[in-house]
Amino acid sequence: MKLNDFLRGHIGPSAVVDERYNVTMEVFLVEPRNYVQDQKLLEEIFNLSEYQVLQEMRGLRRDTYNVSQMGVRSLRQWRDFERKDMVSPLARRELDAALRGVLKEEKIQMSEGFYDSLYNARWHHVVEFTDGEGMGMEVREGKPPQSWTYKAVGRTLERDDSVEQSGAPRLRLMVLTSDKAWPYSWPLGPSIRDCYVNCEVDRVWQTVKGDLTEWFSTRGENNFTPGRRVLIGMPGIGKSMGAGSYLLYQLLHYDAEKLPVVAYSVAEQTFLFDKITKTALHYVGESTFLKAVEEFSGRGMRGYFIHNVAEPIHEPSVRLLPRGWCMIVVAPPEESARRGCKKQLRGRRIIMSCPQESDVKAMCVWKKRDQSAEAQVEYWQEVRGYMDGMGSILRDLFSERDTNARLSAAREPWNGLPHQMLMNALA
Repeated sequence: MKLNDFLRGHIGPSAVVDERYNVTMEVFLVEPRNYVQDQKLLEEIFNLSEYQVLQEMRGLRRDTYNVSQMGVRSLRQWRDFERKDMVSPLARRELDAALRGVLKEEKIQMSEGFYDSLYNARWHHVVEFTDGEGMGMEVREGKPPQSWTYKAVGRTLERDDSVEQSGAPRLRLMVLTSDKAWPYSWPLGPSIRDCYVNCEVDRVWQTVKGDLTEWFSTRGENNFTPGRRVLIGMPGIGKSMGAGSYLLYQLLHYDAEKLPVVAYSVAEQTFLFDKITKTALHYVGESTFLKAVEEFSGRGMRGYFIHNVAEPIHEPSVRLLPRGWCMIVVAPPEESARRGCKKQLRGRRIIMSCPQESDVKAMCVWKKRDQSAEAQVEYWQEVRGYMDGMGSILRDLFSERDTNARLSAAREPWNGLPHQMLMNALA
């Protein structure tokens, strides 16, 4: 189709360009301003849904060609492709939807190394200290010698600062790095290798660990029902990527005789980790996963299920409450309240608070750990400026009130933020 044919058909008979600019639509889509100098007409064209569809189709063709040059020529090859972030969000959604349609219900043995990558994730931590010029931060290798301490307040845990030594370096952040990324990003992409663990994330694990201790100390009671939890909090504070990934890591290290199986679900896909054989299985669809869970449960094997509720279509089914298994559903508060997850799952809530300013600063220090102290300070000041100018990054900027504003703000200048923060906020 030529440009003038398109203009006559969608704008009007008088909306034509000089014949020398009457190129094919394929050529026009590449550089529209080279062929239409009338700005008013150009804006009309850009606002046409037909034009937008053509541009989207052009983008899909371009992305399909690019991944084909990387050796991806089938949907199954796309499933295992590690650089999914090289295509546009639209292309990714289309390819993922097509893949789900092909796979429907399938069990897939994951490549060697995925289980070990999670189990052997590398530790680093960021400490805060007084350096004579104020509060400084430093990245250190390994697991911190002392984590945070908590005290029981009613039925919840709260951080206990009274046990900290005055003047000693203060733990601000822990980072777990998995070479093959974390399951939260496996179906969603791009790959997220670093899991940020602040005090709130660790508090979630301490609560779950307490549930497990209670569970296994009462195994002789036939009527005892394993505790089920619902983790809620504002969008973007690291519930799914941070708390969900950290729970998975800690559960993989929990006594395998007591808890031999852990499952992690996100975006209609479930990853089942067998701690006895140290293997990971990928389940697409609910029925195949349920069969596997029923098999484990029938053999008296207990497990823990981490279920991420990212969208309404991913609401957990009542069938996903296997006998003899614990479950935690990760959901923002409005999802939990609107769809009644708490009532359906009979779950006790864990309310996760937003990161403090020092937590975000520690993430920035980690992000720029290989750069100079001046570069770290400059980066933090940039991020802090955005936070001061736009309000709390995690509470207001990425709220559900204006999705378009969230997306545009996240592209510029937020794309410099630690990647996990950005991905969590847009999830």
